[in-house]
Amino acid sequence: MSLNRREFLASAAAAGVAEAKPKYRIFDSHVHVWKVDPRFPWHLESTNNPKEDRSAEMLLDLMKQHGVERTVIIQVRYYWWDNSYLASVLKQYPKVFHGVARVNPKDPGAPDHLSKLVEEQRFRGVRLSPSANADSDWINGPLMPPLWKRCSDLKVPMTVLAPVSRMPAVANLLEKLPELTVVVDHMADSPIDKPAELEKLLALARYPKVFVKISHTWSLSKQKFPFADTHAQVKRLYDAFGPRRLMWGTDWPVSLNHVSYGEALAVVRDEMKFLNEEDKSWILSKTIQRVWPFK
Repeated sequence: MSLNRREFLASAAAAGVAEAKPKYRIFDSHVHVWKVDPRFPWHLESTNNPKEDRSAEMLLDLMKQHGVERTVIIQVRYYWWDNSYLASVLKQYPKVFHGVARVNPKDPGAPDHLSKLVEEQRFRGVRLSPSANADSDWINGPLMPPLWKRCSDLKVPMTVLAPVSRMPAVANLLEKLPELTVVVDHMADSPIDKPAELEKLLALARYPKVFVKISHTWSLSKQKFPFADTHAQVKRLYDAFGPRRLMWGTDWPVSLNHVSYGEALAVVRDEMKFLNEEDKSWILSKTIQRVWPFK
């Protein structure tokens, strides 16, 4: 089935849900936007840059189709540390979007850069993306505690995109800052065929201000929609963290090669049968509102 046809069917399903007047609102905790525009150039070292826009206006159309009221936009990697396009989006649509910035984790000035982004440009936190490779061992280095402490002082969340092997490093940083809100993206991409690895993420449940995005089921799955082979992993996170510390996200438009926007919503709203309506009211909006309050 083509993505266009899938999107059409998902839109029809969303219309039916709208008619049924769900008892909870829907927010999206994780999308990216970009614009092919010389005013917002890609970083010189960025590769495989997109050829087409995935703009805030395109996102707004999808949100309207599927009944999504508010969205958290994560700064996309193509711009590296230049958050200008996202800053312009936040200025234009202040009631609809929150933004999470990127700063250079190897720069000693990163805490001050974060302060300016939060205090002057309405950003609501920062995202770090250490890989499993040795070149990302900065996550264990001396520049991390000041940046994490600045996040705590600013009262904004620290968002971490990292493989599950990096979760012990997150725990080490949290030992010094247990009051800091930390959001782990995409279930730490813990592989479903290595269930023991998830224990490294489950161990963070002891910190009451750690939240987990149950996104990327489409990336981890070895099956087609609704990616049923990943639901047991989500259930383990549900049992450890509870619905009030879990949140969904589409990861639009990165997800489009695997799943439509509507399908990304349906995975959680319709297909995870262990979730009741109260659970979904948290995972689909109230948890996100806890971490990124919308007025």
